[in-house]
Amino acid sequence: MRTSSGDSTAVQEASASPEHRSPGACRACGGALRHVFADLGMQPLANTYPCASDLGRAELFYPLRAMVCECCYLVQLAECVSPEHIFSDYAYFSSYSDSWLEHARRYAAMAVDRFALDPQSRVVEIGSNDGYLLQHFHEQDIPVLGIDPAANVAAAAAAKGVPTVVKFFGEATARELAADGRRADLLIGNNVLAHVPDLNDFVTGIGILLKPRGVVTLEFPHLLRLIEEHEFDTIYHEHFSYFSFATARRVFAAHGLRVFDVEELPTHGGSLRIYACHADDEARPAGPLVTELLAREAAFGLGDLDTYLSFGERVKHTKRRLLEFLIDVKEQGKVVVGYGAPAKGNTLLNYCGIRGDFLEATFDRSPHKQGRLLPGTHIPIYHPDRLAAMKPDYVLILPWNLREEIIAQLGHIRAWGGRFVTPVPEARVIAA
Repeated sequence: MRTSSGDSTAVQEASASPEHRSPGACRACGGALRHVFADLGMQPLANTYPCASDLGRAELFYPLRAMVCECCYLVQLAECVSPEHIFSDYAYFSSYSDSWLEHARRYAAMAVDRFALDPQSRVVEIGSNDGYLLQHFHEQDIPVLGIDPAANVAAAAAAKGVPTVVKFFGEATARELAADGRRADLLIGNNVLAHVPDLNDFVTGIGILLKPRGVVTLEFPHLLRLIEEHEFDTIYHEHFSYFSFATARRVFAAHGLRVFDVEELPTHGGSLRIYACHADDEARPAGPLVTELLAREAAFGLGDLDTYLSFGERVKHTKRRLLEFLIDVKEQGKVVVGYGAPAKGNTLLNYCGIRGDFLEATFDRSPHKQGRLLPGTHIPIYHPDRLAAMKPDYVLILPWNLREEIIAQLGHIRAWGGRFVTPVPEARVIAA
């Protein structure tokens, strides 16, 4: 462990500690991890937000390097930080994005209709956060159960009437719940699959907790879109794995689960929603979209190692274009601020070396982040009400996947000629 200093705080680079370890082999198939997909340097944990009083203490930085398995093409972190260290007290609350809440509402309505859910059914969500999704089933008197390791967000879910088990999910938790008679007719995991260090244990747990004729749906960012749109900032320490459809399908098949349908979603820069059941459930034949997406991924090159090895240059291109833009406008004396304090923004800013000399502040709706600092860069986070007082010339949208929602919310910056900027796949100015 090496200690250095900078930006008024000590920085520790953690290469080996109780909360830091390397898997050594592919977490799906056990194959060799010899090929670098993207090396984003040393980074702080993306969802830790220090206070001003923390600036005199050491801040831990960890390697952030994604590898690709040469056997199954699962993209994954070469080193990882233990989930206990990341998720036990979590700063992300799902309910502060209007578009995400609407996405959850539409999903619940679809699922109740498609799977004929009623008060005799049970809906279980893994990584249920603050009850943003399960509340919609609860309102229809359908029994629900959340599973989430973060006690602080579980408490928020309980306040909405969503009972939540505060545990990490895997085979052991699944067996406990199954023995207690709480198996699922519908098992949901939205943006949780990437957060799992022991992938095989997690999918084994799904098979145990799912009723014989139950359905599991999982949403996760699509690796094809990550590569296509240079979305390297979606790589951070709490995302251990990055999935193509073909790789996710193979992982599920290895545990007796069959993917029978898939949808492409606009969320998080391009996601997939897969539908799976037990392999012996003949009532759910595979739909045509399964074959079509497998063929499209193959045509894109997701079965070719060179596609993965060329991604590092795409990352460097995005970094250079963003820095060129910021240098140019700052030389003109323009005021640039950020909007949002998402994990992806912290990866972006730390990798690009963007600190207070480029970005004077950022603004976020979450009271759990306001008054704190972005990790690593120590850019202050303010309530959006303060934006008008600064009258920035440019607003860099850090959660670029929510750009339409944010542009609609901040339409008032037109009054002083303010404009928006999105950072990926390269810096683009959007008129207000």
